[in-house]
Amino acid sequence: MTNKPRILIVYTGGTIGMVKDYKTKALKAFDFSQIIQKIPEIAQLNCVLESISFEEPIDSSNMNTAFYVNIAEIIEQNYNSFDGFVVLTGSDTMSYISSALSFMFENLCKPVIFTGSQLPIGDLRTDAKENIITSIEIACAQKKGVPVVQEVCLYFEYKLYRANRTTKINADQFEAFTSMNYPPLAESGVKLDFNTHYLKKYSKTKSNLIVRKNLVTDVVVLKLFPGITENTIKNMLAIPNLKGVVLESYGSGNAPTASWFLNLLEKAIKSGIKIVNVTQCAGGSVQQGHYETSFNLKKIGVISGNDITTETAIAKLMYLLAEDLTEKEFRKYYETPLRGEITT
Repeated sequence: MTNKPRILIVYTGGTIGMVKDYKTKALKAFDFSQIIQKIPEIAQLNCVLESISFEEPIDSSNMNTAFYVNIAEIIEQNYNSFDGFVVLTGSDTMSYISSALSFMFENLCKPVIFTGSQLPIGDLRTDAKENIITSIEIACAQKKGVPVVQEVCLYFEYKLYRANRTTKINADQFEAFTSMNYPPLAESGVKLDFNTHYLKKYSKTKSNLIVRKNLVTDVVVLKLFPGITENTIKNMLAIPNLKGVVLESYGSGNAPTASWFLNLLEKAIKSGIKIVNVTQCAGGSVQQGHYETSFNLKKIGVISGNDITTETAIAKLMYLLAEDLTEKEFRKYYETPLRGEITT
């Protein structure tokens, strides 16, 4: 007789963990130790469930890197006792959080599935139940005793995505997330189908989980727009202790060719600030040097983000800035897929 998979639910906050008090009409946090009472269908899953909740649920808008570390430490402390993890957070910043966790975990060989919902778990038309049930089912999935998924993922509205490929695209629809540059890892229909070809492949050599808890938060996102002024960019690049910039450029990585613009970026790079070029477009990638308007960025040392999302670009900056890397090493690692976050 095989042992049932042990799954840990980690509730941090967010809509998914709220239930309505029908007397006061107010929303209050749900006790996940009572989850089977609220979602009796979960009892049909052949697994053992346990839950840990933040003492004070955190709204997704209040998420920061200290809470990322809290989540990582909960998983680290319970890593050897469970076969998979389902992390419940608010959907607004879920792509940021899950992308960061994908870099913080090294040698991960168990599923860490992020999910949430657009409506509270107690609402009549809630999407919470399906998202939780299928996320648990994915976390339980094994083939010959080995987890099918061995990476950080995000499940929402019938699709499983690589977390560091996702972006939230809709505040009103149940289909809130997309992954423009990488296919879904699984799709839930009449049956749960894994697209095994797209899942991250891991070496069979067993290595202990390493958790990188140092994240550098001295970073900014600089989104270009027609008419942006020299003063605006100068002031942003002069922020005290600034160490990294995600430059959201046009199309395939294009930016103004004005000398003042390029001079400001070059001066920042020479002072040690890392600047990464990502596209403002929902899909596609940066191809520095393809047009004259991006050739100069490449020439002065701007790093290409390829087809990385803005959310993941920030997470990867925070992660790599905490490592003791030379300028050459930093560029090499940033432009190399470390957790399947960019396409080679």
